[in-house]
Order: sequence, then C-alpha cells, then structure tokens
Amino acid sequence: MEIHYPKIVEKKPMSDIGNDQTNSDAQLTNKEAREKWAIDVDIDPYQIPLEELDPAHPSLFEHDRFWPYFERLRTEDPVHYTPHSMFGPYWSVTRYQDIMHVDTHHQQFSSDINNGGIRMGGRPVENPDDQGQFHLPMFIMQDPPKHDEQRAVVSPSFTPKRLQQLEGLIRERAADILDNLPRNEEFNWVRKVSVELTGQMLATLFGVPQEDRHKLIHWSDTVERLGDPDYFKTPDEGFQELWKCFEYFDAIWKDRQNDNEIGTDLISTLVHGESTKNMPPNEFLGNMLLLIVGGNDTTRNSISGGVLALNRNPEEYDKLRANPALIPKMVPEIIRWQSPVAHMCRTAMEPVELGGKQIQAGDKVVMWYISGNRDESTIDNPNSFIIDRENPRRHLSFGYGIHRCVGNRLGEMQLNVLWQEIMKRFDNIELVAEPTYLRSNFIHGITDLPVRIPG
Repeated sequence: MEIHYPKIVEKKPMSDIGNDQTNSDAQLTNKEAREKWAIDVDIDPYQIPLEELDPAHPSLFEHDRFWPYFERLRTEDPVHYTPHSMFGPYWSVTRYQDIMHVDTHHQQFSSDINNGGIRMGGRPVENPDDQGQFHLPMFIMQDPPKHDEQRAVVSPSFTPKRLQQLEGLIRERAADILDNLPRNEEFNWVRKVSVELTGQMLATLFGVPQEDRHKLIHWSDTVERLGDPDYFKTPDEGFQELWKCFEYFDAIWKDRQNDNEIGTDLISTLVHGESTKNMPPNEFLGNMLLLIVGGNDTTRNSISGGVLALNRNPEEYDKLRANPALIPKMVPEIIRWQSPVAHMCRTAMEPVELGGKQIQAGDKVVMWYISGNRDESTIDNPNSFIIDRENPRRHLSFGYGIHRCVGNRLGEMQLNVLWQEIMKRFDNIELVAEPTYLRSNFIHGITDLPVRIPG
C-alpha cells in the first residue's frame, strides 16, 4: 500500500521544537522577542530574589553563565518554581535524586507532545490535528504504549552486534579526518572533527549518500536556531526549512517501500515497522528530526567538550598521555562534564509532592541534567574533570527510565575510537581561544572551538 505524505502548509504558533516564545509572543519576530526578554548575564544570581530566579534563559547558556544559578538552587531551593519567563511558568528540578525520580515515573510525569512534550514552551493541546506544521510528534514525545512500540522499531539499529559492525568504519573515518587536519595553524575543531565524524555516521545510519550529510547537519542545527534572529526572522521561516527535511526523506521513504529486501538502515526499518509504517507527515518529520539531533548534537558536543575539558585540566591531559588506556573511563566522564543535553521537560499528570513542594497537574517540570551531573550530594567532587573517576557512568546525560537514550552506546563508541586515534597521532590539541557556545538551554552546545595542533 503506497503512503503519501502531502506537504503541510497550515501555520500555527506553538511548537515543542526550539520555540523559545510563549503564546503571547507568537506574533513577534525573533529579534523583537529577544529584545523583549533581554537580560544582563553578568548579574550575580545570588543577588536576585530567589522567587525571580530564571535559570532557563538562553543568554545564560550562550555566555556560559548558568552554573552559579544551579549551584544556588541545589543548595537553597532544589525544586524551584519560576512563575514568569519567556517559556511560561515552570519547575526546575536540580538535584540528582529528584531528577531520577521524575525520569523514572512516567505515569506521573508525561512526555507526550499533546501534554506539552519535552521542551520548554510546549503546552497541552486540545486538538492535535489542528496544530499543522508546528506540531511534530516523535517517539521521545510519546507515552506508553506508543512510545514503547516505536522505540522497539528503532532499537535493533543499536544492538551490540550492530555496533561491532560499525566500529571498523568509525575507526577508518576518524583516522582519515585526523590525518587531514592542519598543523601549526588555528582551526575550528567543531567543524573539522566533531561535526564531520558525526555527520558521516548519520548518513550511514540513514543509508543516504555521504555528500548529503551536510544537509542532515544543517537540519539538526536549524532545530536549535528556530528562534535565532541571526538565522530566521521568525520561527515560521525556520519551520519552512525543516519541511525541506520532510521532502528529502519522503522521497527516500517511497524508494525504500519498493525495495525487494529490507535494509538495515533506519529509514528501511521505519518503513517496515508495524507501528511506524503509517505515520502521518508531521510525525514522520518529527521522528526524522529526533534521530538526526539525537545522532548528531549529543555526540559532537561531547567530542568538542572533551578537548575543552582536557585543556582546562592540564593535569588530566598529562594523565591521559601517560596512560591512554584510561580512555574508556574518560569517555563517560566527558559526557557527564559536558552534559550535551542540558534538560528534558515533563508535564505533571496529577498533583505530586517533590522535594517538599506541591506540583499541580498540568505544571511544566524541567529536569536539569546539567545540574544533576554537578550535584555535590551524589557525585564526589562534581565540578572537577577526573578521567580516572571511580564511577564515571554515574551521570544523567543519557536520561533514565523508558526514555534513556537509545543510541548511547554508539555515541560512546565514537568517542572511544576517536580518542584512541587522537592519542596515536597527537601529543597535544591546544585550545587557542575561548569557545563559542550555542544559544540554547536544551542542547549544551559548542559552535566554535579554536585549536592548534603543534607540528
């Protein structure tokens, strides 16, 4: 049976992807919204009245100023209510154990896009069919049973057997990328290495030509730039760009439907999956974007974060040079230290007491993984980067419960292989200027990491 995915052109003002505007801001341009919500990032958060503390402002992440906000909240108000923000009211959950509780109680805390989804700004919708192009369901934004059914279709692509098949290819590509890096000259590690390695892996996972990997990276970047006036005048312009992603994969989908043999790539798997083969267009696009962002942004920012962490902790770099066998322990420490996904949201489905606070049904609850990974009450010396940490996998970066990252082992494998190949070649990757950070409170991203490799 042939499936048609007609392009949706209806435009409505709410999304759970990348939109950092409340409903009252829906008619503003991105520039107007940014000006309306502008803050002074240099203000000491300890001087702000606690009830006014808003740790989610994207400017804090763009300027790397959010850390003391979470330090204060973990100490003074670990389950904190912010009544007024550019995303609307929300609860911040900042300690490790409280985050674990929310993440593992999906009956009480929903991920479903119709209940508000996993991003700040998302709100419950009465009629999902009327949401048009701005409503993009994906399996991470579903509750059981649909979540479990769709995740089960994707999971076989990340089994240990499949990862073993990919390891040699990852090593070959990492070696080629590293061997072609310039020496004794400044370059952006993010673009030359982090993006390139993960982009090539994305193309492989989807079974598309390698020359198309740059399109995948572009659409991944677009998700976090929908509200950025430097890229789009309005979020609507950004969504028009994302629907080009739909058109691209729609053509591939139709081709894979007619294949005599079922391929092992993600598109073929979805085409023939019982719970995914009849997805409507917006859900199809939502799941494509989920797999693109999940397979790219998290790993590439950990690749960049590792170089940054070692440069800021030269004694750990010396330790690595003396003993490269520490790489398997260093990799999860990098992922904890960087925390590439800063938060995930849930919506309370019933009144719940958490941390002595009464959360009401319908309230937006933000699990700050990036704060839980620095929780002094659970992790020893959490602000230190320690490559031989005793229990390096004790972190929240992959989430917990039914929504734990399905591709976490692939991400770790790419980091392990890359660092093994780096240590065979380079004694030092030298940071020559401060990094530039992504303006996002969702992806803790590095856009520029200026480095030099001594020749």
